[in-house]
Amino acid sequence: MTSAHAEPLPSTTAWYVPLARAIPALVLAIVVTFSADHSARLGLITLASFTLVAGAVILTASVLSPHRGTARTLSIIQGVVTLVTAIAAFVATGGGQAYFFFVLTAFAAITGFLELYLGLRSRGRDGSSRDWVFAGALTALLALVVLLVPPGFSQPYTGPDGIDRELTASIVVVGLLGAYWAILGVYLVIAALSLKWSKKDHAAVTAAVQQKED
Repeated sequence: MTSAHAEPLPSTTAWYVPLARAIPALVLAIVVTFSADHSARLGLITLASFTLVAGAVILTASVLSPHRGTARTLSIIQGVVTLVTAIAAFVATGGGQAYFFFVLTAFAAITGFLELYLGLRSRGRDGSSRDWVFAGALTALLALVVLLVPPGFSQPYTGPDGIDRELTASIVVVGLLGAYWAILGVYLVIAALSLKWSKKDHAAVTAAVQQKED
């Protein structure tokens, strides 16, 4: 007889992995939001910080995972690319706007499409597939949006304090990066808790059914 409570799909990702990715994303979203400096230098420093933590988490979790197969391989590649991004951003924090845009776009495009492909490929087989699809699509979208920002964009404006200021391409992109981290961080926290609670709920239901049968 079919159970009224369908068994959740097995997940190759432990619940604390998305949580560990969410923490630096949320912290850096706050940093960007409350920072008056939206220069390319800040963008590179925050990008390096995020990719260092996220890359280490993804790579470590993938290498230590008991699961074998394409999902593990793609996750290892994603972790390596993310760590390479951290190195590229750290060694040249003064690389300027063009370098910042290049590093960010390359990172977002490669890891975004890798995670999106992994999620689509794992649909119906892995409990983390929906989270991979969302995170991958959001990251790939970031790459596309950054490409659409004209490098020479400059828009003078007057602030609420009456002081003349200038909105530049780097300010726009750093702001977009902060928004990306905020959305990604919130989603990954929800994803982590969902993974944890779904396993607990299934275990509780299974125990109750077995007790009733006994």
